[in-house]
Amino acid sequence: MPLKSCCIYSTGIFSILFLILGISLVLSNVFPHFLQSVVEKEVVLKNGTEAYKAWENPPAPIYMQFYFFNVTNPMEVLDGDRPAVVEVGPYTYREYRPMEQVNFQSNGSKVAAVNTKTYVFQRNMSRGPESDVFRTINIPAVTVMDRFKDDTIVSNLIASYMRATDTGLFTTRTVGQLLWGYEDSLLKALKAFEPDLDDFFGLFYKANATNDGDYVFFTGEENYKDFARVDTWNGESTLSWWTSDECNMINGTNGASFHPVITKDETLYMFSSDLCRSLYATFEEDVSVKGIPGYRFSPPYEVFANLTVNPANAGFCVPAGNCLGSGVLNVSVCKQGAPIIMSSPHFYQADEKFVEDVFGMNPKKELHETLIDVNPLTGMILQAAKRIQINVHIEKLSTFSAQTRNVRTVVFPVLYLNESVLIDDQSAVTLKLVVTKENVVDNIPFMLIAVGIILGVIFMFLMCRQKIPESTEAERQPLLSS
Repeated sequence: MPLKSCCIYSTGIFSILFLILGISLVLSNVFPHFLQSVVEKEVVLKNGTEAYKAWENPPAPIYMQFYFFNVTNPMEVLDGDRPAVVEVGPYTYREYRPMEQVNFQSNGSKVAAVNTKTYVFQRNMSRGPESDVFRTINIPAVTVMDRFKDDTIVSNLIASYMRATDTGLFTTRTVGQLLWGYEDSLLKALKAFEPDLDDFFGLFYKANATNDGDYVFFTGEENYKDFARVDTWNGESTLSWWTSDECNMINGTNGASFHPVITKDETLYMFSSDLCRSLYATFEEDVSVKGIPGYRFSPPYEVFANLTVNPANAGFCVPAGNCLGSGVLNVSVCKQGAPIIMSSPHFYQADEKFVEDVFGMNPKKELHETLIDVNPLTGMILQAAKRIQINVHIEKLSTFSAQTRNVRTVVFPVLYLNESVLIDDQSAVTLKLVVTKENVVDNIPFMLIAVGIILGVIFMFLMCRQKIPESTEAERQPLLSS
């Protein structure tokens, strides 16, 4: 066989080989699986890994924004009118949340730590100073009245004291007092009878420069899906506040980290000490953050739905059988008996009655939804916003008729928070390199197929070109013979 023909047929053979190899790699998914296995081994809570550094001290700035609901018609509320509130904010704090007292256990498969959180006020990112004043529900008074409402003798004594000191259903306090604490006269008076009672109150009293308990996390060494998953909290693997085993489960991570290789059809579980429960998020849509592809996950409606919609939530009705409705969670059992009700801001995804009960509520998905944007390969959080509203359950109490008068039974909004994070530029650059490598590796099979197609085209062209001269020579022979 002439050398020229040998080269032509070799081109055809290589074309077929490249096509077979490329198609085989696409069907077998070898390269993506290889890359995923590498990431699974690298994303582990172990000294020296990038994942550990980010978990121990998050590089991205975290901000906590507070929005207060200022009550504009307190006297009308006492007369039975619908409450009217005006949202004011944000009041922004930079949040620092390093893991401290880190101690590896069980041959590196678990790690114990506390997550200390410190908040520093950011005046340039806030509507006003911490000295701004708001009128809101007097939570200590509501808590005391609710606690002693069935004890006629004690309630009469407390009611007399409240009248004498002009303590009522509403109070006017500064941002700093409402968040971080102030000495309450009613609690101070009760302290004489109950020495263990704390006479200071604040929605985040003792929450600055402190932690929310002792955690033990899985490192992901044995199973990548266990990366940063909570094993125990305060020495317990389950909670004790709720009325069913399912509702008392501690599931998922603490919400600051997630395992690598996330798919769209999986559910991300999180444990929130703020909400005193575990919750979950499902895939919502594809997103891009700073040029990095991500999946957006958010808690679906069913997470906080009433038991008629989601029977699994029956255990969150406390006392047993006392269900308030969809979109709200009674956390009084884990808030020292205070009638605190949690919800999404402006009662987003809650029953319409909660929105209608308070003038000034305007729920919007883009402003009030909790969301998490994660890079699916690494599990790294690209952007997140945890949005929670703190409310108080108020009602007319016959034993405190002067203080509650004709007030409606209502879930009264006090404030909502937005704890948000956006990946920092340096981490984004590093992650973009990982994404670029992923794209290159994923496209290798298609590159091989492309090379096979190009070689096939060249082979067909050379074959056609070789046959044309042979045909022309054959046509000339009869003419020469004649």
